[in-house]
Amino acid sequence: MKLKDIFQQLAHLKIVETRVMDDEYVELVFLNMDLGAWYKTLAANLGEPRKQAGSEPTREDQTLTRQTGGIWVNQTLFEKSFGDVTVIAKFWPWGDEVHTTLKMALLIH
Repeated sequence: MKLKDIFQQLAHLKIVETRVMDDEYVELVFLNMDLGAWYKTLAANLGEPRKQAGSEPTREDQTLTRQTGGIWVNQTLFEKSFGDVTVIAKFWPWGDEVHTTLKMALLIH
């Protein structure tokens, strides 16, 4: 599994800013008006979120996301293992209520 494989399914959606795009890490900004489409595609590839926005992150959530900045109450966390790797994806909503940052990482066990 490569992050770019998942990301190709999202390519039709508008991206405001691409910060990083490589084999092990993707970070980009999109508009909240497209949040449903981003959510649907990630859920189709990674399953329903491990942590929904508004719920308190567990210690395991914090450990899993430590390398990518942790996880906060207002953020959504997806996770799925593929053999010896785990893919995580996080929605980080901005305070402007217009933008969200998507961070995806490939974690090797």
